[in-house]
Amino acid sequence: MPSPRTAASRRLRTSKSGTELRVWIRLRQRKLDGWKFRRQQTIGEYYVDFYCPAAKLIVEIDGPSHDYSRDAYDMRRQAWLEANGYGVIRFTARDVDHNVADVVDAIRYELEERLKLGFTPRPYRASFSPSVGFADTSP
Repeated sequence: MPSPRTAASRRLRTSKSGTELRVWIRLRQRKLDGWKFRRQQTIGEYYVDFYCPAAKLIVEIDGPSHDYSRDAYDMRRQAWLEANGYGVIRFTARDVDHNVADVVDAIRYELEERLKLGFTPRPYRASFSPSVGFADTSP
């Protein structure tokens, strides 16, 4: 039985908004310059929308629920994440809905900045395929 936090992460992954989906289809499967992203990742006591572990970069999409009543929570959360070495970039749902290409370009720019700090995308590890045999090394 999964932990409550794992169950919550899974529930969040299956209930993403159309706005989040527009971003996710451009980040998933290393589509953004080979950087791997995860969605609805748990970091500390928080859940983040998208996370690139190799760059320690978090991408947040602020939807309608991020109104003025959430400002204090979001500021405290972001301060904790940044104090623990994570980069955080935020976009409004409106930004994504009006021009997702600009949002992706901004994420790419931030990843390039993280490269300058010494972060690098992890190499892709292909899964083992039993149909591909090893070379015969017998005498």
